[in-house]
Amino acid sequence: MKTSDFDYLLPEELIAQTPMEPRDHSRLLVYHRGDNTIEHKHFYDILDYLREGDALVINETKVIPARLLGVKEDTGVPVEVLLLRRQNATDWEALVRPGRRLKPGAMCSFGDGLLRCEIMGNVEEIGGRVVRFHYEGVFEELLERLGEMPLPPYIHEKLMDQTRYQTVYAKAEGSAAAPTAGLHFTPELMEKIKQKGVTVVPVLLHVGLGTFRPVKAEDVDEHKMHSEFYEVTQEAADTLNAIRARGGRLICVGTTSVRTIETAATEDGIIHAGSGDTAIFIKPGVKIKAVDALITNFHLPQSTLLMLVSTFMGRENALHTYNTAVNEKYRFFSFGDAMFIE
Repeated sequence: MKTSDFDYLLPEELIAQTPMEPRDHSRLLVYHRGDNTIEHKHFYDILDYLREGDALVINETKVIPARLLGVKEDTGVPVEVLLLRRQNATDWEALVRPGRRLKPGAMCSFGDGLLRCEIMGNVEEIGGRVVRFHYEGVFEELLERLGEMPLPPYIHEKLMDQTRYQTVYAKAEGSAAAPTAGLHFTPELMEKIKQKGVTVVPVLLHVGLGTFRPVKAEDVDEHKMHSEFYEVTQEAADTLNAIRARGGRLICVGTTSVRTIETAATEDGIIHAGSGDTAIFIKPGVKIKAVDALITNFHLPQSTLLMLVSTFMGRENALHTYNTAVNEKYRFFSFGDAMFIE
């Protein structure tokens, strides 16, 4: 299986630059796997496709202002540090720019020295560095004050309201990017879903480089996912297993929720409580053990996310559906429209 097998043509003007207002007025492409048919709806119509007794699995991770802009202390050269994963109280795995100038031992300063970091060793897995912070006070408060929301590089418009890059149910801080399928939900829509008899079950996956890292290998099997932290509580596992036993569907909001559930599930479809790092790579040929349906956005060509979607609906069906979305002028990527695969 070649990476180029997951390519499609996307006009640049279809890459959404700003979020839809209201959130649930984005468009929704509904793909029915049973007969390979497509419907064109709005996201608030998702209510019509959820059934009493289903589970809606959400990722309640919260994006941190992980992008720090500062200077290299000895030269004053502008630097950028993008925090990906915390190792301990002071150390983070991060991407740094300019990488060639930020060798181990270099010191960077942010906010006129309120926050400083030392470049430590390399992290070959991500092509980044370990950075060690030096500061007085509470790190999270300094990060909130000095950091910026780490929007993807294909978004060029400034985000006026930072909360629009968070889901309305975000709780646990730790992500370097939003689980964007969840951005379409409003508090009112979530309440209607619950009133319909759908159980909303939170899980956790802190979104890092693993979800978005481009596939550089021509052979898909040679791509290595970067690990990300996940957690499924005992309560969540028990609830999901009971719903499956009663014949309810497990409907995941976003690829991160899918990866969390499929990490926690065994071959028999039973979901087990647990936490730790996952580097699961779901691609065509991989068995989906527990997830029945998926709400997701439209993803980048040749990405692991498109490969995951192709696992649910078949590669040719996925590319046909994406080409249909292009022809219908759907909005793509993080702030774009949604798709429901049932």
